[in-house]
Amino acid sequence: MSQTFVLITGGNRGLGLGLVRTFLSQPHHTVISANRNPEHATSKALFDLPKGEGSNLIVVKYDAGVEQAAYDAVTELKHKHGIDTLDIVIANAGMVTSYPLVKDVKRAELQQHIDVNAYAVVTLYQATRSLLQKSTKKPVFAIVGSGASSLGNQPPIPNAAYGPSKILLNWYGVRINAEDEWLNAFILDPGFSQTEMGNKAAEFFGMGEAPVKVEDSVGGMFKVITTANKETHGGKFVSYTGEILRF
Repeated sequence: MSQTFVLITGGNRGLGLGLVRTFLSQPHHTVISANRNPEHATSKALFDLPKGEGSNLIVVKYDAGVEQAAYDAVTELKHKHGIDTLDIVIANAGMVTSYPLVKDVKRAELQQHIDVNAYAVVTLYQATRSLLQKSTKKPVFAIVGSGASSLGNQPPIPNAAYGPSKILLNWYGVRINAEDEWLNAFILDPGFSQTEMGNKAAEFFGMGEAPVKVEDSVGGMFKVITTANKETHGGKFVSYTGEILRF
């Protein structure tokens, strides 16, 4: 059975950790967790996760806030680990630090969120594109987006830094899918999930905790990623439930 090569950014916490755990439990998978600090305890703990038959884990350094980071991670994969092909790239790393009203949002807040949540995904795509092109399977570039980006069903909450950054991300996801006929690129809505970031947001808005369990979000996204095809999912905004959403 041929090996499947999967790269996941932000793989040591939250949804990324769940995705690393799920893919690693499958047989004949090489899972690459691209984390900001490979020496952190949460990164080292990944090596203790259960592995499917013939599967293995690699951790590489990747900081979404650094422009060169994706290229450096790919160089490390090639030269240190001998990997020159990828079948699935999951752009999961992201951030949110504030929930301002439009009248209050600072330009620096906007720029920080856009740099990490949108521009970093563009450079990740650019850096991994040649490896995805070498895939002997049907390569996937899956972008973890957010319901906060919806224009047609905009959540009634102040979110003038994070929300716009995810809208920009959607544009790039649609465009990548259109430009590369060989690549299935789409945007995933993981739901309002009970990650550390999700629960902090829920608490901020007086909700107690986010409504979607991490395992439900991860399980749903895994199913979408591993069963999606370009004809039905390419360039689309897809819920973890499998439903095609409007932007």
